[in-house]
Amino acid sequence: MASISARHIYKIYPGDVMAVKDFNLEIEDKEFIIFVGPSGCGKSTTLRMIAGLEEISKGELYIGNRLVNDVPPKDRDIAMVFQNYALYPHMTVYKNMAFGLELRKTPKDEIDKRVHEAAKILEIEHLLDRKPKALSGGQRQRVALGRAMVRNPAVFLLDEPLSNLDAKLRTSMRSSIIKLHKQLATTFIYVTHDQTEAMTMGDRIVVMRDAIVQQVDTPQNLYDYPCNLFVAGFIGSPQMNFIDAVVEKKGDQYILDVGGDKLNLPKEKTADGKLDAYVGKTVKMGVRPEDMKDDEEFMAKPGINKIKAQVEVSEMMGAEIYLYLEYKNQNMIARVAPTSKAKSGDTVELGFNPNKIHLFDVETELTIMN
Repeated sequence: MASISARHIYKIYPGDVMAVKDFNLEIEDKEFIIFVGPSGCGKSTTLRMIAGLEEISKGELYIGNRLVNDVPPKDRDIAMVFQNYALYPHMTVYKNMAFGLELRKTPKDEIDKRVHEAAKILEIEHLLDRKPKALSGGQRQRVALGRAMVRNPAVFLLDEPLSNLDAKLRTSMRSSIIKLHKQLATTFIYVTHDQTEAMTMGDRIVVMRDAIVQQVDTPQNLYDYPCNLFVAGFIGSPQMNFIDAVVEKKGDQYILDVGGDKLNLPKEKTADGKLDAYVGKTVKMGVRPEDMKDDEEFMAKPGINKIKAQVEVSEMMGAEIYLYLEYKNQNMIARVAPTSKAKSGDTVELGFNPNKIHLFDVETELTIMN
């Protein structure tokens, strides 16, 4: 049983420095949870409190049904994989993987069996006699994973394990870790500042900012229903476009006025009348780059909102083109089809489905409409 329950957990450093504030989370057995957020948001500190490497200032932490606030790291049935691998340079790969088991006086034949099983899963059997300096970054990371695996922990903690690898290797290691989670059927908690990693790997994502949890949800729900401006901008790549707009109302139709352009809002999403409080006021309109298109077939669909914008840069990405735009003195990005003819300096007409518009309160930054 490796469920984890974090109840009102705080980390306060001397001088009243709040690193983690009122952290609450229920993690189910065998779940893959991602902590994501910008540097300094408290995600690694939270992971280290779960590991027992940082003392909890306030609150209760349960692993299984056991309160572990005062339980030392070695007795928590967890294994941690660090960003810098933390391998012993003078030991072979085999010795690095076996060392923790040797300290626990595990029988030699059991150590040998576990090391070879882990090495086989991670495809590093041929490296067991080498020392870390003779390995690539990706191989070292596999050894670090293997060293954690041989202990058969109830919980795996991974602290930005791929951040030292190049982009191509990161992609292949991502899929290796996802496969590993399925094979081991163990609880994984994974810290990253890379939202692409978060979106592709986790069952659920915990988005943090300034020591506070902003939202906990599945990747798809975070993308479709962000709870505030920060989450909306953090999840998705390139990030969501944000434009200032004034809310107007004609009859039962709500309209956004963006510098004279009138954009209709979908009636089914505004029927609750919540927007009445914003009529005549400025809100932030959010539209994702992938929801903006310039092809004629899309533009001809009924109900599509259309704008004209100036192309500042056109970036060919192979499967798509990124258009960096200026619209009403504000910057936007559109991800359009590779067949787009838009070039730098052109004025282009772009369309987007009104159902894809998000609205945010300018002062509180909370979501008004998704």
